[in-house]
Amino acid sequence: MPPARKRTRTYDPAKIRVAVLAQFGNVRQGVRTLTEEQLARPTHLGDWSVRELAAHLTMAVETVSRNLDRPEPGAKELALLEWPFATAARAGDIADGTRELAADNPDLDALYARVEERITERLATAPDDRLLAARTGAMTLADYLVTRTVELVVHTDDLNRAAGTDIPFDRQALAACTRLLADALAVKAPGASTEVRIPPYAVVQCVEGPRHTRGTPPNVVETDPLTWIRLATGRTQWKTALDEAKVSASGERADLGGLLPLMG
Repeated sequence: MPPARKRTRTYDPAKIRVAVLAQFGNVRQGVRTLTEEQLARPTHLGDWSVRELAAHLTMAVETVSRNLDRPEPGAKELALLEWPFATAARAGDIADGTRELAADNPDLDALYARVEERITERLATAPDDRLLAARTGAMTLADYLVTRTVELVVHTDDLNRAAGTDIPFDRQALAACTRLLADALAVKAPGASTEVRIPPYAVVQCVEGPRHTRGTPPNVVETDPLTWIRLATGRTQWKTALDEAKVSASGERADLGGLLPLMG
């Protein structure tokens, strides 16, 4: 008997819309408190300063408004689970655009206010199935907003680590980000020999090998959401996370080091 086909995870579009706006609001409040000394600090993202990182965070949301202003493409090109693997090719363009945006907008709160007003206005009337001409490939608005939770959560964590802030994570945004990256691992390494647990948000099975049917799986990986997100995006190395006891891994197929990161 063939194994049951895994169902693709679905997200509640209304909750995702609220999560994107809530997390952007959290970041805006945090950025307001940054001093000039904090804004000048380096980050672990190439040569970006905290100021440039803060400016970049607005791009994650402004791209929704910008794409809603553009003509709708004729057909969907990219599924949600394909998106994490399609992002690396744009790294150079993103870096250049970020530096220009930061230089052109010394008043970060004014920038955040404009971006927040635009997305709130456009989401009020845009249907979930509206196609957006994203640079990674045409996607529905509902799917694209899930990808925005990844951008916002990942870079909120980057900002907290670089500036020493404690900007909170909206629970729904953190959950969606964690789940999408967990499901991307299952796409990259299909199988059912290893169970990856990221409580309280996600459990996925992956990696080829003997299929587990009952009891405790022979290969188990468990970690917390932020550690998982850092692993999946290359912020933390697998060995480092193991050495620091941020990840527990048991079983001969529990070494995920060769599969990570998922995003460039």
